[in-house]
Amino acid sequence: MENNEYNPKKIESMVQNYWYKKKTFSVIEDKKKEKFYCLPMIPYPSGKLHMGHVRNYTISDVIARYQRMLGKNVLHPIGWDAFGLPAEETAIKNKIAPDKWTFHNISIMKKQLQSLGFSYDWDREITTCKPEYYHWEQSFFIKLFKKKLVYKKKTLINWCEFDKTVLANEQAQNGVCWRCGSKIKLKKVSQWFIKITKYANILLKDLKLLKEWPKEVISMQKNWIGKSKGIQIKCKIYNINYFLKIYTTKPETIMGVTYFAISIHHPLIHIFLKDNIQINKFLKSNPDITNTEFQNNNNLIGINTNLLILHPLTQEKIPLWITNYVKHDYATGAIMAVPCNSKIDYLFSKLNNLPIKLIFSDITKNNEKNKKISLINSSKFNGLTILQARKIISNILISKKIAKLCTYFKIKDWCISRQRYWGAPIPMVINNQNKIIPVPEEKLPVILPDYIHQNNKQKSLLAYKNWLKIKIAGENVTRETDTFDTFMESSWYYARYTNPKFNKDILDSKSTKYWLPVDQYIGGIEHAVMHLIYFRFYHKLLYDFGYVKSREPVKKLICQGIVIIDSFYTYNNDGSKTWLSQSDLNITRDIHGKIIKVSKKNCLDKIIYAGKIKMSKSKNNGINPDKIIKQYGSDTLRLFLMFAAPINTSLEWNSTSIVGMYRFLKKIWNFTHIIDFKKIITITKKYDYNQKKIKFNLNKTVINVTNDIDKKNSYNTAIAHIIKFFNYIKKLYKEKKINKKNLQISLETIIKMLYPFTPHICFILWKKIKGKKNNIDTEKWPKYNNKLIMQENYILIIQINGKKRNFIKIKNNLSKKEIIKLILIKKEIKKYFHNMVIKKIIYIPYKIINFVLLQNNLI
Repeated sequence: MENNEYNPKKIESMVQNYWYKKKTFSVIEDKKKEKFYCLPMIPYPSGKLHMGHVRNYTISDVIARYQRMLGKNVLHPIGWDAFGLPAEETAIKNKIAPDKWTFHNISIMKKQLQSLGFSYDWDREITTCKPEYYHWEQSFFIKLFKKKLVYKKKTLINWCEFDKTVLANEQAQNGVCWRCGSKIKLKKVSQWFIKITKYANILLKDLKLLKEWPKEVISMQKNWIGKSKGIQIKCKIYNINYFLKIYTTKPETIMGVTYFAISIHHPLIHIFLKDNIQINKFLKSNPDITNTEFQNNNNLIGINTNLLILHPLTQEKIPLWITNYVKHDYATGAIMAVPCNSKIDYLFSKLNNLPIKLIFSDITKNNEKNKKISLINSSKFNGLTILQARKIISNILISKKIAKLCTYFKIKDWCISRQRYWGAPIPMVINNQNKIIPVPEEKLPVILPDYIHQNNKQKSLLAYKNWLKIKIAGENVTRETDTFDTFMESSWYYARYTNPKFNKDILDSKSTKYWLPVDQYIGGIEHAVMHLIYFRFYHKLLYDFGYVKSREPVKKLICQGIVIIDSFYTYNNDGSKTWLSQSDLNITRDIHGKIIKVSKKNCLDKIIYAGKIKMSKSKNNGINPDKIIKQYGSDTLRLFLMFAAPINTSLEWNSTSIVGMYRFLKKIWNFTHIIDFKKIITITKKYDYNQKKIKFNLNKTVINVTNDIDKKNSYNTAIAHIIKFFNYIKKLYKEKKINKKNLQISLETIIKMLYPFTPHICFILWKKIKGKKNNIDTEKWPKYNNKLIMQENYILIIQINGKKRNFIKIKNNLSKKEIIKLILIKKEIKKYFHNMVIKKIIYIPYKIINFVLLQNNLI
């Protein structure tokens, strides 16, 4: 390009066309090269990319490009999680087929992704709503059915009335639908399940293999799987030949029981209490109770059954209550309530004037490891510690043959049936003997019928006769009318990327052996106990069937933070909110950037500042990526998203910083174009010493940037180091203090380090410096020289009890022990150690050493 003007639109389009035509980022297995599989979470084609998408995919692209520069064979694929309710809801609303809406959105989002210069292998593009994809999902499901890993049963499930479909437990947390937020009802429906509970233990155990996953995700998965070891006790109901089974992890508290409690859906109710008028009235007035997490007594309810339970040790008659806080689907659905040891039991007792019995010597420190706490008011168990009582009471109950040790998991089998049209059909049929049988392999895939517009959602499109009834092996059979939960498709796509065109089975074992596990996965923390649980579970199924060789699907996980922005709204007459776009507002800020005034033309309503919240369509606070790209270029947007905040924290949208990134790229562009490397830059002898310092700073910058990317995932500081070094070189050039060789090496290194972040401008600038035949896409990451760094000296600040007292000039190759020895003999510092002892030394390499001292007589 001869034109010296920085024109992002022109250069980015040109470079992207080059990549597309040359298929620059297409890869095949190459056993001679180390592989690296970099994977962003598969997008749902909702219409247009939002800034959260762009941040996620920018992070993965920076990593993919960096790993290519390290010489690795990088797989960086993309696809579309294309089934789901939004498409179907839009189809019903706008009277269009969901496949047309979906493929239209894919075409829009694909152009957006390409406009951002993401280095995907487009030859591996996957669309999950295409039969060539879900064919193999159906085939694998039949394999699971034959291995008795899937089943259909009528059971209480979470039902979303708004979406007219069942939800898995993971999709109905705290009693609301994960997608629409409406309240969940419990409903008895016949559904398909996959036995994830059979894998609960290994899912929990193998978390220890995930050493490069965020601790927060590991903790969330542990809690969701919820392994619990305890004791199940059979408690006799007074005057009735029935034993209530209760589960507890704390048998030592049994002497503090003041009532027993069962779930509102416990089978005991229908056996002995079905004719009780008061209880039936209670049940009818509370039909939609779900497993909400109870934090206070505002929503605690219950009723006394008037049945009495015999205490298993004392035979005391204790009341049985029905409550909404006992979970129907966990353990036995029945508990012994100990108000002095449980906050929820205590709140319920207070609410219903039930007795509270103290059984611990110190309830403020109820910790089983605290050996000072002993039992009181517990008859013959008085004086025992918690652990002693637990062991002795458990042994007594087990010896009486009314108890047994057991283990329960909080996680439940995965409900994968959905009562909607736009999903993969479940490949099962019912024959004339009312027996469920799988569709024969040669009849796969089971393809969805053509879409017929409906005004409501009461009847599944799959229930119409022209699709419902078919013949298999000469017998008339009825198809299953449910479709798969869309999390089925998004639980194995990563493995299909390894060979998406394979047409003999769900996966090509040779390809999965080479590419898996995924080396780097990027996605939001919100997927921790939904997608990432199913994702790991599906991988273990594939492992057991021999399709993959690794026990876990992903080595390293990055959970990127959300994008937040200043948001505003006004109240409507009915009390609802109207969210306002920043583009429609006049916002005045002070010199510190704080908002001091907000107004809108022709708006007399009070505008309320909602703070910095997540960008979303519903809050009307999104920034259109296309608009930013058009104005500043995709390189600017990419650089801002990687520089504005650490990738695992929230990113605050800031238009001023966008402009700053654009100006920086423009400076590099202009600087590169004004230099004529053919002309020798002469340096006077006066500045010869600078050349060694330049090499040192260049080397140090490469080390810092490499460590920030490789070891710290600190891309914002990596960019800061590059900017700082560029400004340093530019200043030296302006002052004629740098020679031609150092200038060229420094500029080449800067462009190489910037390339993963801003590939388009670097592609052009590389040709400007190196010649038109040279291509930065094939260049290696700059190397650094540790020996050069070790030869230099640096200044270390010395602090005493946090206050700066002195400094010392030391060599880079000295150890912490050697540095301390030098400081302690330094005359200017020795006085601070008189009559003092060193309690602690805090050492930050190359920056600060802090001695925490105490007076000798205080030790």
